[in-house]
Amino acid sequence: MADNRDMEEIFSKKVRAGRRTYFFDVRSTRAGDYYMTLTESKRDFNEDGTPFYKKHKIYLYKEDFANFKEALNEVSDYIIKEKGEEIISNSEKKIEEVKEENKIETKATPKPVQEEESSSTDFTEVNFDDLGKD
Repeated sequence: MADNRDMEEIFSKKVRAGRRTYFFDVRSTRAGDYYMTLTESKRDFNEDGTPFYKKHKIYLYKEDFANFKEALNEVSDYIIKEKGEEIISNSEKKIEEVKEENKIETKATPKPVQEEESSSTDFTEVNFDDLGKD
């Protein structure tokens, strides 16, 4: 008889994050001990437009939990300390860069104000009735 403990869902937690979903699953070893799998599932599309999921999996065993949690906390704290909790997207960053560039251009090279000329010498008069006559 096959051992189904590896296939059995003991405990699972799902975290949705945009096009990605993270699964934290508890599995059982053949000896009956538990370990964790962390799976990143990212939705993508084939050339014909049909969806498929790319999956990446990490196996994490109890003896590594303390070091893993410590490193995760340390890196998370560093990121929050350096960049805050607010999300910075590429599009927002590009908008800010353009705004900054425009400020620099404006300060560096002020554009002269041009006076409007009311001279009619810049225009060519066209009589549409003359078009098509040879």
